[in-house]
Amino acid sequence: MGENNIFKVLSDKQRRDILVMLKNGRMSAGEIAAELDITPAALSYHLRMLKQADLVMEYKSKNFVYYEINTSVFDELILWVKQFGGD
Repeated sequence: MGENNIFKVLSDKQRRDILVMLKNGRMSAGEIAAELDITPAALSYHLRMLKQADLVMEYKSKNFVYYEINTSVFDELILWVKQFGGD
C-alpha cells in the first residue's frame, strides 16, 4: 500500500464523497454520477484514481459496472495511523 498515493487520492472532496456513498454498498457509475451531479468523464477520472489507490473495487454484471469500497485497504490504513499514538 502506498500511503502517499492514498492520501493524495483522499485529498479530493469528490473522491471522499464517492467513498461515503459507497459505504452503504455497491453502486453503479450512473447512480454515483447522478447523486454527485457530475459528468461521466469527471466520474471516470475520480473512479480511476480510487481504483489505482485500491480504495474501490470494480465489478461487472451484464451491462453494468458496479463499485464497492475495498475495506482491506482502509483496515491497513487505520493500523498505519494508529502507530502514531493513542490507545
